[in-house]
Amino acid sequence: MPFSPGIQARAIQLLLGRVMSRVHKDLRFTDIPKRTESLRVETGAGPVTCTVYRPPTTAEAPAPVYVNFHGGGFVVARPEQDDHICRYVAAKAGCVVINVDYAVAPQRPFPAPVTQAYDVTAWVVENGAAHQWDGSRLAVGGHSAGGNLTAAVCRLARDRGTFTPRLQILDSAPLDQLADPATKQSPIAKPLLTPQLMRIFTAAYVRDPADLTDPLVSPGLADDLAGLPPALVLTAEYDRLREEGASYAKALEAAGVPVTERLFEGVDHYFTHTGPVPAGKEAIDLMATALRTALND
Repeated sequence: MPFSPGIQARAIQLLLGRVMSRVHKDLRFTDIPKRTESLRVETGAGPVTCTVYRPPTTAEAPAPVYVNFHGGGFVVARPEQDDHICRYVAAKAGCVVINVDYAVAPQRPFPAPVTQAYDVTAWVVENGAAHQWDGSRLAVGGHSAGGNLTAAVCRLARDRGTFTPRLQILDSAPLDQLADPATKQSPIAKPLLTPQLMRIFTAAYVRDPADLTDPLVSPGLADDLAGLPPALVLTAEYDRLREEGASYAKALEAAGVPVTERLFEGVDHYFTHTGPVPAGKEAIDLMATALRTALND
């Protein structure tokens, strides 16, 4: 008798969580000092702990702000895996970075992570004065599952008319949770993401199959994209998620949303964390440059 997706997801958390969140030693930017503090934000799906990265003391005050959502298949809760990106962006883009430790499945499936991601971002917008950042100049972004949450946050903000991010960053994001992972091809024989692993992630995160077409679960299936924030979409040549990222970028552009799409050749899923180092550094610098431009325009 096969184990349930929930049990398999818990096994991944216990046995593979640390491995999945490793960052290449030459991508850690340990030469960049970090100024961090912790804060706790109340949301409609429970309290969320966030790590705040401050820009250099020479940066303007109050600085603009970037809200970051880590990856991990909606199952692995290790926000520290994005420490290298957060410290680089804070230093190079001159902004405050909020790294969000959102809830994960199977303990907290959809819609809890979406609710937390949106509520934290809305709180950041409204509480800048008390924390020395400018909530009116906001961007959001994420990596893998965090990119999916980024798209959901932007959609909710547009539909509710609450705030408008100046930029959304989608790095190797899963955007179509309905399609069978086996149909998502890679040009290499053994890409990082296997169909079985992807099925475990999706089944743990989305309990009701009817929700797989919800635009907050599968943003790539939505056909009403007008009015969403400008986007930076990063894809990797060997990643099984490459095509849905490219398709979403084209759909955003067709809906009148300004889009910068960048395909990185010769790399696989999560290369911004695992390398190759030159491509990873180039992608992270592209994020920081895009944020600096968007937040200071």
